[in-house]
Amino acid sequence: MTFDDRAIDWLADLLADAARAEIMPRFRRLGEGDVRQKTSAADLVTEADVNAERLITARLREHYPSAMIVGEEACSDNPALLAGLGDAELAFVIDPVDGTFNFASGVPLFGVMLGVVVNGETVAGIIHDPIGKDWLIGAKGAGSHIRHAHGALETVRVAAPAPVSQMTGAVSWQYLKEPDRSRLARNHTKALSQFGYRCAAHEYRLLASGHAHFVVYNKLMPWDHLAGVLIHQEAGGYAARIDGDPYLPSHV
Repeated sequence: MTFDDRAIDWLADLLADAARAEIMPRFRRLGEGDVRQKTSAADLVTEADVNAERLITARLREHYPSAMIVGEEACSDNPALLAGLGDAELAFVIDPVDGTFNFASGVPLFGVMLGVVVNGETVAGIIHDPIGKDWLIGAKGAGSHIRHAHGALETVRVAAPAPVSQMTGAVSWQYLKEPDRSRLARNHTKALSQFGYRCAAHEYRLLASGHAHFVVYNKLMPWDHLAGVLIHQEAGGYAARIDGDPYLPSHV
């Protein structure tokens, strides 16, 4: 199965619909009980996450009734839903609000992410910015671009090669274990600068559009990374697990 521009545009519009209906009306308006902890004080879920995922899932089921649908919040309740993602004929992987901590804190750095997996391979990735009202989109073999709110398309490319001393990037330390944690601590200070947005959606945007040289993540949940990795690769970037193996939908 292939995804042409029309199919990808439909998916992009779906993410924007969810943002307009369920996310933006709650931004900086979350009430008591609208935010809950999952595993820690830094791992949150809001009513926006739950309702946006529900809307996206329902529309996908109508349009692609035989597809596997993997949503972050559904998997939080039932991790068994991840089983078979690497073997599915067609699967959609949803992060309804990437950057939930920012969203819940009133910080305008969050996004809606969708990865499309066909027979174990990511074939499309879409990241919607509800604040900027635009999309970062990549399709296997077709490159990556920003689709602006007014409809114009802007091709994106990763940054040109540079010495480590001139690189800027992000390292997510939270889930790193030894000896990788110490190894990265020794080496990341050799870079020009580091940043951390607590939002993979925006970090992948910087990376794919050439405004950052690297990102390092350790907790590789598919809703956080399938879309962004595909977009980054289609923009000319290199992506791999820390052991050098390719990152695949089956790595859950």
